[in-house]
Amino acid sequence: MKKIVLIISLLISLSTFLYSQGYNVGDEVAGFSLMNIDDTKVSLSDYSAQKGVVVIFTCNHCPYSVAYEDRIIALDQKYKSKGYPVVAINPNDPELYPADSFDAMKARAKEKGFSFPYLFDEEQSVYPVFGATKTPHVYLLNNTSGKFSVEYIGAIDDNTQDASKVSESYLSNAIEALLKGEKPKVTLTKAIGCSIKTKK
Repeated sequence: MKKIVLIISLLISLSTFLYSQGYNVGDEVAGFSLMNIDDTKVSLSDYSAQKGVVVIFTCNHCPYSVAYEDRIIALDQKYKSKGYPVVAINPNDPELYPADSFDAMKARAKEKGFSFPYLFDEEQSVYPVFGATKTPHVYLLNNTSGKFSVEYIGAIDDNTQDASKVSESYLSNAIEALLKGEKPKVTLTKAIGCSIKTKK
């Protein structure tokens, strides 16, 4: 009996560990639905007519996220018309960082002129499924017959502070490859940013 209990405990621990790791490149992504700054729900299924989606976990307060705001806007403006729009998600607990509250998100999006949805993972239920650990943290999804799969995970580019000094545009390169019907040459990089502020 003790052996059975031990085996069950180990299986539960293993499944929890695997779940906590989030998606890998090639994995199919489960649907999600979160509140946007315009007070409407946005779902992954809303993008079923697109070639894919650029999901970026980001926030208001993190200096890394702030440094990338203009680049994220530029990415959305460049690739939305080509079938790869940006969807930004704030995963942080605003009780820990009030600057990441829903009202503050609205204010920041208006101030910066965000051209993309800025969703609030209020229950902190979406970012763990993806496996996001930083802000910003990118997941490039490709749409195949309504099923979204991960094609690239990691950083937007190789310079977290200065856009003029970027030498490797990981995300743009990955999108360009998909637009050509090819697989990205680089599919995984290390996301550099602030840790996600969780209540758990």
